[in-house]
Amino acid sequence: MSYWVNGQLCQQISVTDRAVSFGDGCFTTIHGVNQQAKMLDEHIARLKHDSQRLRIAQPDWESLAEHLKQICTEQTQDEFVIKVILSRGVGGRGYSAKGFTSPTVIVSVSPFTNNYVQLQCKGARLVLSQIPLARNPLLAGMKHLNRLEQVLIRQEVDELGADEAIVLDTDGIIIECGSANVFWRVGQTVYTPILSHSGVNGLMRQKIISLLEDSQYHLQQVERFANVLNHCDEVIICNTLMPVLPVQSIQMNKQCPPLQFASRELFEYLFLRCKI
Repeated sequence: MSYWVNGQLCQQISVTDRAVSFGDGCFTTIHGVNQQAKMLDEHIARLKHDSQRLRIAQPDWESLAEHLKQICTEQTQDEFVIKVILSRGVGGRGYSAKGFTSPTVIVSVSPFTNNYVQLQCKGARLVLSQIPLARNPLLAGMKHLNRLEQVLIRQEVDELGADEAIVLDTDGIIIECGSANVFWRVGQTVYTPILSHSGVNGLMRQKIISLLEDSQYHLQQVERFANVLNHCDEVIICNTLMPVLPVQSIQMNKQCPPLQFASRELFEYLFLRCKI
């Protein structure tokens, strides 16, 4: 892996950086293909939007975009992953954000996993997570640095030998997966959770919503309990790296056999459109 801090090739940040002290920042994860960053404008817009919500001082966005483009041209592998972290910056001891005018920008590049290609063929095996997401409309939709819920969810997924998890909030409402958004189809109607109280409004989720609004499908953003998955025809999950995966099965509880999904109608409609 390679790292840059504030535009300089570097593998260290200050121990007083707010990302370390409080998880005070936001991030985005970019799919690099053939020396280009896919959806770069959308990723920059997401960082800008989320950092403004957190009232973090703004970096030079044009310089950051050019820096990312330059990093892409230096990559020799066909596919790679870029992660951009924006923290409030260095200094202070307490929670106060007064006086922070120089954010820290951390960029990393890592290899792309081939696991998604395999899952596109065989389908992802999901479990229903026992770890709920807290409801907090102030942070809902944002990809902030406080990811402890997702760390615990991933531990659960690994322990159960699954690929991903369906995650509920503290009211039992379907929200997302551990690191992906979720859609389910009943006939020609496609549903995805409303993310006004928790969850991450992923860029691929936004793209799929846009694609479905101009399709033969009827899209609804809803609040639903997990039992609706017992009666759907198809489930897909998505993020900017996948970019979309069919769900083969969901283990709802240990007492019953997993739900099985054979249809790939929605997945096949979206797959090539989401790769562009």
